[in-house]
Amino acid sequence: MKWLVGLILVAVIAMQYSLWFGQAGLFEVASLQEKITAQEAVNASLLQRNQQLHAEVLDLKQGIAAIEERARHDLGMVKPNETFYQLVED
Repeated sequence: MKWLVGLILVAVIAMQYSLWFGQAGLFEVASLQEKITAQEAVNASLLQRNQQLHAEVLDLKQGIAAIEERARHDLGMVKPNETFYQLVED
């Protein structure tokens, strides 16, 4: 009878070990949940960046106004017979 109690105790300990530390145990599941949360945050920021780039590409494809604005802002270009004024704040 004592050996049966001992066997049950060993089985319970083995199951508890497997539950907490085994493959797909609670610690591993918690670790994977943290990784999933972090990856979802990265994915969300990349999705936002992709949407901005997509909007910019569409804007550049649709009209010359976006190209003109980019040339003026990024390259400092001006139209012929146009005077450029730069305002400097104090």
